Amino acid sequence: MVVPPLLRAVIMGPPGSGKGTVSARIIKHFGVKHLSSGDLLRDNMQKKTEVGILAKSYIDQGQLIPDDIMTQLMLNELKGLGRYNWLLDGFPRTVAQAEALDKECHIDTVIDLDVPFETIKCRLTARWIHPASGRVYNLEFSPPKVQGIDDITGEPLVQRDDDKPETVSKRLKAYDAQTKPVLEYYRKKGLLKSFSGTETNKIWPHIYAFLQTKLPDVSQKDAAIPR
Repeated sequence: MVVPPLLRAVIMGPPGSGKGTVSARIIKHFGVKHLSSGDLLRDNMQKKTEVGILAKSYIDQGQLIPDDIMTQLMLNELKGLGRYNWLLDGFPRTVAQAEALDKECHIDTVIDLDVPFETIKCRLTARWIHPASGRVYNLEFSPPKVQGIDDITGEPLVQRDDDKPETVSKRLKAYDAQTKPVLEYYRKKGLLKSFSGTETNKIWPHIYAFLQTKLPDVSQKDAAIPR
């Protein structure tokens, strides 16, 4: 029996492009291990590890975390995933990080969510949260029953600083400046697979069909209908 090679994939896309939703569906259907740099950083900051304390000092000053710290953090974590298919999310963010990753392992495919910035601006600025529970509402497609109020507790909703229009514009510009070269790096290697659109549900079937050429669908229920 021929054992198929393990999949080493990266997902890229601007903040608000639907990476979280798409990643969750990839995990559900294809059983890959998902490694998110954001989750890993939060975990390290919460546990006050050496890297976590260092990373927090940069974040508190509004600075990007240096390449060597991010690379060390992610590569250490990847060592434990050697025998699994995996999907990296939020890393690599710079060409230096991509080159460091290349030295450690061979990346098979890079899934790029190519969502127009205008769509993302509308999407993110429509997002409001209930701070205590983390419940998220979107004024466009899942609004609260009463505007500005949490459905369950009746407490006021807030907009994260990250989701305020001026911050969203800044974040998108930063993503563009930082990540365009990474997309170009993978495009030149023939690894970049871009999926364009304005709605996650319309982009997803194309990503699903593409990944089916690489991995079997392991989800038992509704296997015939990718959701």
